[in-house]
Amino acid sequence: MKLSMFTDHCLRVLMYLATDPERRVTVGQISIAFSLSETTLTRVVVFLAKCKWVVTARGKGGGVTLAKSAIDIRVGQVVREAEGVALPADCADNRHDKCAILDCCELRTALLEAAAASYAVLDRYSLADITKNRQALYSLLYFRPVEKAGQSSA
Repeated sequence: MKLSMFTDHCLRVLMYLATDPERRVTVGQISIAFSLSETTLTRVVVFLAKCKWVVTARGKGGGVTLAKSAIDIRVGQVVREAEGVALPADCADNRHDKCAILDCCELRTALLEAAAASYAVLDRYSLADITKNRQALYSLLYFRPVEKAGQSSA
């Protein structure tokens, strides 16, 4: 199974938010953390909001937060929604009729079973599971302002 960049970005945004679930962050902050464009991440956030995994607020003090607890967001569901129907090969699509051996080929069955097994594994993990090292993730993702010479943080 290979995930699209869009799915990868969806998972990254959710992980970012899960490191500090009470904090509202901007798309700009997320884009800096992952070196991704704000335009790309805006599309991702809109999708995540449509799926009801995040809540967005506009204007001053606006930003993005998780809409539910990280334990209630299943990785498999995020991947399913972002990727669409898992079709490991063209023949997995029931509308496909270009294969000469489709009627007697068992490869299609094996590939569909493999895709289902991949999702079954992902379904075992929640966003909380994949971010249980929250403090380490936080230290890598959240940047503190650079102190000016002569100033110290108190």
